[in-house]
Amino acid sequence: MLFLISPAKALDYETPAHVETHTQPLFVPQASELIELLREQSPQQIAELMSLSDTLAGLNVARYAAWRPRFTARNSKQAVLAFDGDVYGGLDAKTLDAPALDWLQQHLCILSGLYGVLRPLDWMQPYRLEMGTRLATTRGKNLYQFWGTQIAHYLNQRAAADISPVVVNLASEEYFKVVDRRALKPRVVSCVFEERKGDAYKIISFMAKRARGLMVRYAVEHRLSTPEQLKGFDLEGYRFAPASSEPDRLVFRREARP
Repeated sequence: MLFLISPAKALDYETPAHVETHTQPLFVPQASELIELLREQSPQQIAELMSLSDTLAGLNVARYAAWRPRFTARNSKQAVLAFDGDVYGGLDAKTLDAPALDWLQQHLCILSGLYGVLRPLDWMQPYRLEMGTRLATTRGKNLYQFWGTQIAHYLNQRAAADISPVVVNLASEEYFKVVDRRALKPRVVSCVFEERKGDAYKIISFMAKRARGLMVRYAVEHRLSTPEQLKGFDLEGYRFAPASSEPDRLVFRREARP
C-alpha cells in the first residue's frame, strides 16, 4: 500500500534531524521551473496570489530567492521532519527510529505544490506553494494543470511492484485533486475521521488532520500491508464504523473528547 498525505504550511528547520539518512527529491526540474516563476513576483503579488500577510509574503519571497536546485545538509531537511502541521503532529516522525523511517520511505508519499511528490526522507528546502494556488505556467492556469498526469504516473510506477496495488488517500481534497484519477491505476481507499457532536458525527478539520497522521503512525507501527488491516486503527479513541463505511471509504469515529 502507498499512503498519501498533504504537506503543512508550518515548517520546522530549527530542530536538528535525528537521522542522517536522506534522499534527493524527484521532481527538481519541475520545482526549479516553478521557483523561477515565483521569483518574478513582487512581495505584494505573492501576498495577493496566496492571500498572505505582508510579513509572510516577504518571508516566502526570501525563500524563493534562496532556493537552489542542489540540495544539501545546509539548505535542506528531510520532508517528514521539516513539515510541522496537525498531520505531522499525529505522525510524530521525530520519535520514529531508522527502520520505521525506512518503512515510511517505502510506503508514504507527500503531495506538494512545489515538489510534486516528496518521499519522507527526501531533502526539502523551505517553501510555501499550496496546490490550490492559481499560478499560471506554460502548461495552464494553475498547478493542477502544471502537474497534469505526472503524479499519477509516478504513483503507478511505485505501486507496480504490488500484486494488488492500493493507494490509501489521507490527503485533503485540495491535494488529492492533483492525482489524475483517469491515469491512476491502483485502487484508491479513502479514510474519513469523524467526531461526535451532539446526536451526530461530523468531520472537524483540525482533528481530522491529526487523525490522518495518526493513521500513518498506526500503519508504520504495525507494518500494515492490506486495506483490511486499516480497520484495526484505534489510536486516541477512534474506532472503525462498518455501518457507515463502504469498501473504498472507511469511516472512523470517536465520542466527544473531554
